[in-house]
Amino acid sequence: MATFQELYETLLKASVQRGQASADSVKGLDYDPQHLDCLLHPEKHPVIWQLADCDCPPDAPCMASCEFDAISRKEGVPRVAIDVTRCVGCAACAESCRSGKLTASKDILPALEAVRNAKGLAYALIAPAFQGQFSPDVTPGMLRSAFLKLGFDGMLEVALFADILTLKEAFEFDQNIHKEEDFQLTSCCCPLWIAMLRKSYSQLMPHVPGAVSPMIACGRAVKALHPDAVTVFVGPCLAKKSEAREPDLKGAVDYVLTFEEMRDVFDAAGIDPSEMEDKERDHSSRAGRIYAHTGGVSEAVRSTVERLNPHRKITVKTQQADGVRNCKEMLAALTAGNTHANFYEGMGCVGGCVGGPKAIIDKEQGRDNVVAYGEQALYPTPMDNPYVIELLHRLGIDTVETLLNDSDIFIRKL
Repeated sequence: MATFQELYETLLKASVQRGQASADSVKGLDYDPQHLDCLLHPEKHPVIWQLADCDCPPDAPCMASCEFDAISRKEGVPRVAIDVTRCVGCAACAESCRSGKLTASKDILPALEAVRNAKGLAYALIAPAFQGQFSPDVTPGMLRSAFLKLGFDGMLEVALFADILTLKEAFEFDQNIHKEEDFQLTSCCCPLWIAMLRKSYSQLMPHVPGAVSPMIACGRAVKALHPDAVTVFVGPCLAKKSEAREPDLKGAVDYVLTFEEMRDVFDAAGIDPSEMEDKERDHSSRAGRIYAHTGGVSEAVRSTVERLNPHRKITVKTQQADGVRNCKEMLAALTAGNTHANFYEGMGCVGGCVGGPKAIIDKEQGRDNVVAYGEQALYPTPMDNPYVIELLHRLGIDTVETLLNDSDIFIRKL
C-alpha cells in the first residue's frame, strides 16, 4: 500500500503538472481512502490528522504535549480524539508522536484548484517571516514572480497590515494607559497567545484591545476591495489554519499553506524562486516587518507610540515571552500582581513566528533575516508610511475613531 507521503506527492504532481488532483489521478495506486479524503477535503478534518491506528498508552506523549487539553484517547481505542473547540493547531502533538502517525493538515490541493478556477483575482498573502525561507537569494520581488507563474494574480506582504494593526494598538495605548498601574496586552499577532488568554486567563481580557491578526486583516481587506477574490495565506504557522476556521473569522482567508507546503509546490512545478524576475514593491514599514520575531510587536508599538506622542509622561515599557509555557508563566505572574511593564507581548513559538513549526530555516537565521529586512524599509513606523493612509482611505477608514471602534475589517470581539 502506498504511504501517505507517496499519495501526497502523486496528487501534488498531478495538480501542478496536469491541473487536476482527484481519485482519477491515483488510479492503479493502492492507498488508504482516508488519506485521499484528508488531502482532497482537508476542511472536513481537524488540523491534525491521525494517519493510522496506534497502540500507544492513554498517557502517550502526544497527549502530554498538548497545553490546551485538546487531545485524548480512551484505553482500548486505537485512535485519538481531537477536540476542535480546544485545538489551536500548535502541532506539539504531531511533533511528539513517536509512532509518526500524527501529521499536520495539508491544504495544497484544494488551494491550487481554487486559484485555477477563481472567478476573480487570486492573491498570495505572505507572512512577515518569509525572508530567506525559500533561498537566501530570493527577494520579495522574485517570490512575487514565482506566485504569478503559479497562477496567482499577485502577492501581498502581510507586514503592511501589521503596520495598520501596530497603528491601532499604538493609538489604544496612547488613549488608555495613563497611570503606572495601567497595562495593555498585545492582541493581534499570535493565535496561540490569544487562545491562552481566552481559555485560561479570561480575567485579563479587558486589557486586550479587540483586533484581528494581520493575516485576517489582509484577507478581509482584499475581500472588501475584491469580493470574488481567492486569498491564500503562506507562513510558518500551523495554528493559522485553525485561526482561519474560527466562526467569527471564517471567510477572510480561504486557504492557509505553510512554508513547507509552498516549497513542495515550487518543487513539483519546477519553479526556482531565486531565478525569477525581481518584481520589487516596497509598501511596509520597519514596524510591520519585524513582527515575525520575539519582541518585534513590542518594538513596533513602542516606536509608533513615541512617534505619535513624543511627550508622553508614561512611556511604553515592554515585556515579552515566547513559547507556550513561558507565556503562561508571564501571565501567571501578571495575574499575581507582579507587573514590571505596561505592554505585554506573547508568542506561542520560541523565537516568535520565525520559530514556527513549519518554518524552513532555523529561527536564529530567520530572526536575522527579518531584522535585516526591517532595516531596509523606507519608513520606520506606520505613522511615516503613506501606503497605510492610502489603504485605509480606500477601505473607507478616514478617522482614528473608525479604526479603533467601527471597522469591520480590523476589529474583533475577543
